[in-house]
Amino acid sequence: MIMERPRIRHIAVNAQDRESEAAYYTKVFGLEEKYRGPNGTIYMSDGHIGVAIINAPDRPWGLNHFGFQVDSVEAIENIAEVTTVKNTPGAVGECWLRDQEGFRVDVSEVGWPI
Repeated sequence: MIMERPRIRHIAVNAQDRESEAAYYTKVFGLEEKYRGPNGTIYMSDGHIGVAIINAPDRPWGLNHFGFQVDSVEAIENIAEVTTVKNTPGAVGECWLRDQEGFRVDVSEVGWPI
């Protein structure tokens, strides 16, 4: 099977005030709110890339992670020689892994609200 090149489709920003951050991205960059997760995450989009405004006080504020939409999570696991971790309840992407430096990267076959 020939897999299409994975595309970055998701960026998560860890914000202290999700509402204010979402209002800023709407006003300044014209992002549209697409969905609110059951945990309060605000999913926004420019029509191509989704931006999730999360609130996780136990993690550093700022860029939290990004995600690739892929044809096959299993194929990515095979290439990376890892088993992905199932995402937390309420999250849109199915699973994630850690890159060589330990940074989180979401991988999803279904994608995110854009």
